[in-house]
Amino acid sequence: MTKQKTLQKEVSIEGIGLHTGEKVKMTFKPAPENYGFKFVRTDLEGKPEIEASAQFVSQTQRGTVIEKNGVSISTTEHVLAALTGMDIDNCIIELDAGEPPIKDGSSKLFVEMIENAGIQEQNAEREVFVVNKIISYTDPETESEILIMPSDHYEITSMVDFGTKVLGTQNAYLKELKNFKENIAAARTFSFLHELEFLLKNGLIKGGDLSNAIIFVDKDISDETKDLLKDYFKKEDFSVKPNGILNNLDLQWPNEAARHKLLDIMGDLALVGTKIQGKIIANKPGHKVNTSFAKKLQKIIKNEKRNKVPEFDLNQEPLMDVEKIMSLLPHRPPFLLIDKILELSDSHVIGLKNVTMNEPFFVGHFPGAPVMPGVLQVEAMAQTGGILILSTVPNPQDYLTYFMKIDKVKFKRKVIPGDTLIFKAELISPIRRGICHMQAHAYANGQVVAEAEMMAQIAKKN
Repeated sequence: MTKQKTLQKEVSIEGIGLHTGEKVKMTFKPAPENYGFKFVRTDLEGKPEIEASAQFVSQTQRGTVIEKNGVSISTTEHVLAALTGMDIDNCIIELDAGEPPIKDGSSKLFVEMIENAGIQEQNAEREVFVVNKIISYTDPETESEILIMPSDHYEITSMVDFGTKVLGTQNAYLKELKNFKENIAAARTFSFLHELEFLLKNGLIKGGDLSNAIIFVDKDISDETKDLLKDYFKKEDFSVKPNGILNNLDLQWPNEAARHKLLDIMGDLALVGTKIQGKIIANKPGHKVNTSFAKKLQKIIKNEKRNKVPEFDLNQEPLMDVEKIMSLLPHRPPFLLIDKILELSDSHVIGLKNVTMNEPFFVGHFPGAPVMPGVLQVEAMAQTGGILILSTVPNPQDYLTYFMKIDKVKFKRKVIPGDTLIFKAELISPIRRGICHMQAHAYANGQVVAEAEMMAQIAKKN
């Protein structure tokens, strides 16, 4: 199994945002295991965080914008592509404005930041979504399509066709992630001249200059357009090169546009929040179809993860028996609702309960057709999670766990005598100041029977 990776040290870069024109300092910082990618707005009160997640996508017109609780980050794709392309799992991305610096319009300088910081392998194993069937999404308006199929590694094919002579049809390929730096990272963003005119007239690219975008000339350059370009870019002479681009930049590859679209795909699919093993094929990709596909993958992964029952040899000696559990938890029969702990790490715990006909709650709960009360299933999940929390402190017998919040509780199937319940609780975010946020599931007979999000706090006994 592959280990997770973060940065060895923090590293910063300064510039201006493409659309806002605001000066910004961006800092990459090492992050703990299972943290993922999170943007932090250091310029705002409380330094709000926004997870790099498809569920927070709010706009996709001229870049991917994520927003949470009224706080947004624009043009996330180039930064996330660099982190994905350099095989990073966990990173804190601090910004003192609402948009990362555009720099040269590619991910090249962000890759250099990561190299300067150095890469640190962590102890936790990486979670990977292994694609075992074709999954596709088609945008009903643009007919843009993106799909993923089984492969033994992560690879992408991007096919671009804008129906213009100047750009034509282009393809780009990333066969292996190790080729990202050399073949994709430096591919710059691009625009058509008619789009540039609209953006300039409406003040939508306040941070644009002659070094951060390739301009494909898809129309005659009128005197009005020349004056607009001269005024904005402070350049007197504009001409069209034989390959149809404005003379502000030279192409690095004939298919640089398709390579940049591939870069955008990588950045947008980083919003899935899980590493992917599969081959992606995108036809006429764009931020809208990319992020819609990311949302679809995110839901599929969540459902598969929820329904995946932990597998154990129940005849093997457990990590903790009931005596050991009682040395950590204050609960006692008949209110101790877990019999064994099968697995325990810094971020998850798995427990077990054998449900027998002798359970005291069956005496009064549907005695003619006994069913384990749902609230006791939740309590059993909470006790399992309590083991996880208490395992993080020295002398756990001196602490108690108090649950502060239980949310998104669902009961899927009834639990009856003879069932073996397996409970799994996983950290949603790192434990901070003794507060723990967990996702818990209960399984029986190979199926999910209950689930809930839980928040708890540990406190010393009086």
